[in-house]
Amino acid sequence: MYTSFFGLNENPFNLTPDPRYLFLSPHHKEALDHLLYGVNERKGFIAITGGIGTGKTTLCRAFLSHLDPQTKSALIFNSFISDKELLETINQEFGIETEYPAGTKKDHIDTLNNFLLYAFSRGGNVVLLIDEAQNLSNTVLEQLRMISNLETEKEKLIQIVLVGQSELKELLISPSLRQLNERITVRYDLRPLDPGDIYGYVEHRLVVAGGKGNLRFTNGALKKIYLYSKGNPRRINAVCDRALLIAYARGKHNVSKEIVGKAVDEIRVDMTIDRREMRWSGKRLVSNGILLLFLIMLGVLAGWSYRADISKIVFHKKIETAAKTKSLSKPIMVKMKIAGLILDEQNSLAGLFRLFDLDKIKDTFDKKTGYLGLVSFDMKPEYYVMFKKPFRIHLSDPPSSSSPSSHYILIRKVTSDGAIAVDAEGKERVVTGDFVFKNWGGEVSWIYPFNNTNINLVRGTSSPKVLKVQGMLNETGYVVKPTGVYDKETFSEIGRFQNDYGLIADGIAGPRTMALLYLMID
Repeated sequence: MYTSFFGLNENPFNLTPDPRYLFLSPHHKEALDHLLYGVNERKGFIAITGGIGTGKTTLCRAFLSHLDPQTKSALIFNSFISDKELLETINQEFGIETEYPAGTKKDHIDTLNNFLLYAFSRGGNVVLLIDEAQNLSNTVLEQLRMISNLETEKEKLIQIVLVGQSELKELLISPSLRQLNERITVRYDLRPLDPGDIYGYVEHRLVVAGGKGNLRFTNGALKKIYLYSKGNPRRINAVCDRALLIAYARGKHNVSKEIVGKAVDEIRVDMTIDRREMRWSGKRLVSNGILLLFLIMLGVLAGWSYRADISKIVFHKKIETAAKTKSLSKPIMVKMKIAGLILDEQNSLAGLFRLFDLDKIKDTFDKKTGYLGLVSFDMKPEYYVMFKKPFRIHLSDPPSSSSPSSHYILIRKVTSDGAIAVDAEGKERVVTGDFVFKNWGGEVSWIYPFNNTNINLVRGTSSPKVLKVQGMLNETGYVVKPTGVYDKETFSEIGRFQNDYGLIADGIAGPRTMALLYLMID
């Protein structure tokens, strides 16, 4: 949102582990040196531990980029796996073709050993890095120890790097893992940044994001950032990102101590709300459990009291039971018909692009500077009646046989009493409003024509784009005068629109606000 205002190419404080943004504080440099030493000297096992948000994953990605071309590497994120799944995943990540895709553990180990020997014969090295290793079971860790036995008389054929939170240290010193713990010869515990590193960390990320020096954090702001974050990079990113948003809203290029203080307060409010929701959810769960137990006990007692009547119902009303069984066939048929509307990620996305009408925007869409992109929002189902463009619904209750993240229903058009959906064969099907509500999973997405030359429209801007936004507001029921000037009235109505649909109500017409307005106009 604020990148163009500050002259940045991208958000400098994203929480994603991008190795370009790794700031080599003394602690991070030591950790990287330990990793490179352990691999280059073929030490076998290396363990890197650290608290949540200290930058372990970013460090690992940077480490992998430092390896020479002759070193084969594999990175495993999913640590909730069995010992056999571990072997299968390792071979897949190294791109090893096997004759036994569903073979035994021995088959997978033999295949891996052949790969390691081949790499060693070519003068190469092999590195296996497992992130979030504190979640590995003892059985999987023992399997890793057995893999480390794949070696020549003088050299380890595979270097295994375990990266995890501080609990990994406690896990490794347990008696059952003593043999594995003794094999780890290179260890490092990554600590947070020191107070003197904060300035360098912030400046490094600003420079990588394309900053030209026009954006500045004051000394007071940096001290405030450290007091809140205690040197934890993830917390630094969170407070800096919120501080830049506040500075942007105020039109400031200097981030002061006061702005950082407000950012900290807002983050703490968000965290308090989250904790309250979690506590309420826990209390509600306990209450529901007690109520359910009470109802079960009541049902048992009632059943015993009326056992004679129940026996009559069971043994003397077979015709009624058969009729009820027969009546079930209708809902089953309905479910079978609904199943045809369920699309996976690829087909639903392809369907959205097919339904996109490029001819309607060809006069305003520049193919050289623009592109079609997918926009996703979490939104309440009652708002779907406002949508004027094709969209897809993320299913709330997908089939249990597959991942819930890959099932959608594609809607071509909203009608007065429901919508027109597109099934797996590309045919249109009429669905009711109740159907839409029942299957609404919270997330809705659609295609939006982005323009790389677009800038956020703020108060005081005067341009034809402002006139277009004012027209979009009027069409969606937020009445403003079409003046072409981003005046107080336009600023206020944009803020009201944003607040109504769950956006940050900053009154700025940025990409997400524009994308949502676009969805709601003909």
